[in-house]
Amino acid sequence: MSSMDLIVGIDEVGRGSWAGPLVAAAVILNDQIEGLTDSKLLSANKRSKLSNDILITAKSYGIGWVSSQEIDLLGLTKSVSLAMKRAVEMINIEYQKIIIDGNYNFLEDFDNVETLIKADLLIPSVSAASIIAKVARDQFMEEQSVLYPDYGFEKNVGYGTKQHLEALNKYGLTDLHRRSFKPMSLVF
Repeated sequence: MSSMDLIVGIDEVGRGSWAGPLVAAAVILNDQIEGLTDSKLLSANKRSKLSNDILITAKSYGIGWVSSQEIDLLGLTKSVSLAMKRAVEMINIEYQKIIIDGNYNFLEDFDNVETLIKADLLIPSVSAASIIAKVARDQFMEEQSVLYPDYGFEKNVGYGTKQHLEALNKYGLTDLHRRSFKPMSLVF
């Protein structure tokens, strides 16, 4: 297989979350992995199994993390770009092109970048990126639920839910919360 055959698939997770990091993954697959699709369409158990398979068999991968503090400082668009850049910089082999899920090129400084709506359904390496990014972020938020048990992070992974809003009103913000996001910027 030459670099002409190698596609870096990129996707991110956590963009609309009220708390926790934004995470992007970049993946170059080695072999076809059965069952790859958009991570949102998979059960947690299936995502976890596929994530393990991807991490073991991928030719190369990277996971880029951007903290809630960086998101507050940079804004969402620059934060997505930073997460994707951090993920791509971990790719340690030559590749032909990068395909980003969506219609916006967050990697303007990189060559050979394509965007594709629904790429996480259509391009296996983008599906793989979608899966490992979601599993990594979900695991992180589950670990944070031990430190912040009242917010339900093990279930809502930082997204806006009734329980999360009630915890914000009762206990206030944590270090994980994005202070520039509503409702944090309106209430706290």
